[in-house]
Amino acid sequence: MADSLVIVESPAKAKTIGKYLGSKFIVKASMGHIRDLPKSQIGVEVENDFNPKYITIRGKGSVLKELKEASKKVKRVYLAADPDREGEAIAWHLAHYLDLDETDSCRVVFNEITKQAVKDAFKTPRKIDMDLVNAQQARRILDRLVGYKISPLLWKKVKKGLSAGRVQSVAVKLISDRENEIDAFVPEEYWSITAGLQKGKSSFEAKFHSYQGDKSELRSQAEVQVILDNIKGQSFTIAEVKEKERLRNPAPPFITSSLQQEAARKLGYRASKTMSVAQQLYEGVDLGKEGTAGLITYMRTDSTRISPIAQEEAKEFIAGKYGPEFYPDQPRVYLKKNANAQDAHEAIRPTSIAWEPDSVKEFLSRDQFRLYKLVWERFVASQMSSAVLDTMTVDMTAGEATFRASGSKVKFPGFMKVYVEGNDDGTTEEDKFLPALEPGESIKAESIDPKQHFTQPPPRYTEARLVKTMEELGIGRPSTYAPTLETIQKRGYVAMEEKKFIPTELGGLVIQLMEEFFPEILDAEFTAHMEGDLDHVEEGKEDWVKVLAQFYSSFEKRLEVAEEEMKEVELQDEISDEVCEKCGSHMVYKMGRFGKFLACSGFPDCRNTKPIVKNIGVPCPKCAEGQIIERRSKKGRIFYGCDQYPGCDYVSWDRPAGKPCPDCGTMLVIKRNKNGARYQCTSCDFKEELPEDQDFG
Repeated sequence: MADSLVIVESPAKAKTIGKYLGSKFIVKASMGHIRDLPKSQIGVEVENDFNPKYITIRGKGSVLKELKEASKKVKRVYLAADPDREGEAIAWHLAHYLDLDETDSCRVVFNEITKQAVKDAFKTPRKIDMDLVNAQQARRILDRLVGYKISPLLWKKVKKGLSAGRVQSVAVKLISDRENEIDAFVPEEYWSITAGLQKGKSSFEAKFHSYQGDKSELRSQAEVQVILDNIKGQSFTIAEVKEKERLRNPAPPFITSSLQQEAARKLGYRASKTMSVAQQLYEGVDLGKEGTAGLITYMRTDSTRISPIAQEEAKEFIAGKYGPEFYPDQPRVYLKKNANAQDAHEAIRPTSIAWEPDSVKEFLSRDQFRLYKLVWERFVASQMSSAVLDTMTVDMTAGEATFRASGSKVKFPGFMKVYVEGNDDGTTEEDKFLPALEPGESIKAESIDPKQHFTQPPPRYTEARLVKTMEELGIGRPSTYAPTLETIQKRGYVAMEEKKFIPTELGGLVIQLMEEFFPEILDAEFTAHMEGDLDHVEEGKEDWVKVLAQFYSSFEKRLEVAEEEMKEVELQDEISDEVCEKCGSHMVYKMGRFGKFLACSGFPDCRNTKPIVKNIGVPCPKCAEGQIIERRSKKGRIFYGCDQYPGCDYVSWDRPAGKPCPDCGTMLVIKRNKNGARYQCTSCDFKEELPEDQDFG
């Protein structure tokens, strides 16, 4: 008979742990939090030291009844929720409901769900950490005060259904400020000159570097023409050759934010999807004969620390699989870059390096495999030797101008044999070979190519770039990034266009009002300082009631001023030329989470909506009668289809180019990536770069 009850959050986690613990343990799931503040009221007694009034979450009655009955049949109850603030709070609420002694050692935590880690954890249960609980309570109450005090104001002054949040407001402001920067941006002209050079069978490029010793940028065609006239007919003479070795070090193992960023770059995952799949990998996967195991360590962490056991395992694996030269002289230790990092857990890594991605692929879904492969490769590479690159920089003169050519090649791949970190502009480091060149040598230019360019505005935020910025500013914590991004879209404050955030008119208006009446809520520095105070509560250095009182004293005064002085604002919908086919009213433009769409102005009597159709001026390659139009999928992704649908079912994720392939006659499509775009045939191997100045909207 079982003599102990173990309570975790999810059935998947319960299933995995149950197999490790054996018949003496019953393992059940609470299905997340069991108590929370009520939705219908603020639920916080501000005058009574911010005492929270918790209620049982609706729908949890049967779960709690089952847990209560099970707890009466056993000698001991263990609370094994996740090892973070939320998990500690869940354990505390369960202890209250089940009438457990809080001073008893009933709390069990583990950073990875493997047989050994779980068994070790049950050997050393501890008391519930009230500092962690109070940190979670303080954060929850703080967010409730901000949300439930400001939101009614916005309902009254702007429209119903709006909300204001401590972290989400700063995120919207970042997006809004970036859009203002883009709108105010004035492009500046500049030019480049590229020389196409050849030595023997090797061709390479050299870029203009300086003229008469002046390294300033070329700003006009007239400046370029002076240089072109000066070098016309001149040979290129090698002036200086610099060769050296360069070491390139691996990226550290993943933390929550870097995992979300890299999964967005390499896999195209949204932050919420990354965390959902990571949770599955953490909680456990059935690996057939090897049983059920968690494949990665806990995924909510801001630490790059690795346990000595994992480092030793990595050392043996790397030396055995790739050779001893692929392991550095000393184990790699990554110091925390961010002063705000709590360093509570290890970095995200595979629980066993022996579970190579291909060896467990058959047991994983496609999403699980791709994310696990990313985590595994990143961790292995993080423990490997540096790559060694041979670099070569050549300065050459033509007339009074100096041109520079650079090349590199991998001398020793090191960690690059396994994994290379992505970057936000999508470029990758590739070998660029230069032929052997000697000072004094003369080379004839095959081509001289002057090009006009214009400076570009700062890019809009992608999810990855916004998470990175929030982390750098100390706004939010690992568990808050994904839900924050979801919330600001659901509220209609921002929309996604081509995987980039743009502020809506509503978002801009709310930020404007918040800046006027609650500037500290939007102040990134203030928010980061508040995050630090909450961390101090967790560390036992600050009293949570004192932290809330300090915030609320000035916040309450701001509320009083806003109640009196905030003016009512009416958002006017932009009327389109489209007429609703259901009721005859004009359609108006609305902004949803995936951009603009058309809605009937007769709402709520008429609820007709439809996408904004954009004709790209290309005839349908399938039926030849229809025109290709740009549409959006239910998830907001742009695709192209025939306007004669359902009569013609032509559809393409890539934009049809409206010109045939010169090799086979099939219509070309335009393939886009972060480096630009190219024509590509869908039937043969033809590819061609788009002209730099070509605009396809």
